[in-house]
Amino acid sequence: MPTSPGLTEEQRSGLMRRLATSAYKRGHFTLASGRQSEHYVNCKPVSLSGVGLVLISTAMLSHVEEQSVAVAGLTLGADPLVSGVAMAASLAQHDLDALIVRKEAKGHGTGAWLEGPLPKSGALITVLEDVVTTGGSSLKAVNQLREAGYTVNRVITIVDREEGGAAAMEAAGLELISLFLLSEISAFAAELKP
Repeated sequence: MPTSPGLTEEQRSGLMRRLATSAYKRGHFTLASGRQSEHYVNCKPVSLSGVGLVLISTAMLSHVEEQSVAVAGLTLGADPLVSGVAMAASLAQHDLDALIVRKEAKGHGTGAWLEGPLPKSGALITVLEDVVTTGGSSLKAVNQLREAGYTVNRVITIVDREEGGAAAMEAAGLELISLFLLSEISAFAAELKP
């Protein structure tokens, strides 16, 4: 699958502005990892907006590995991302499916961990994530996919909080690609303040 050209500089700047104004907050917060932080990033107000999802999907698609047959991610943050990237690929005439990884096995029916059109065993899948802090949720998705017999080499995130996630990915044999770093977004947000 050929990669998409990605975002223009103007589009990238527009996406950064959306993230800085709608996804980023400065204050005192407890993160999902349990850590305390003065920075909070919730990408859903951007990834669940029409324009935001188009920009994110276009940017992420440009980093999906050529041999990937699907993109996948842990519910809930990755749900719009995998759907948006699969749709962007289809609009560009590329065959790419979307998979959602549950946080726990389905409690009825098949007891499935994965939702979506399952590829053949051994297929290459690229994992998508909204925010990486320690890498825990990305690694949970990767581990479920690997246990199901798939190959995962790359994780693409909207924002890397720069708090150890990249090192955790590397230790798991994964390449982490970040559309933005937290330091970029916080600096951009600070410039916007009067």
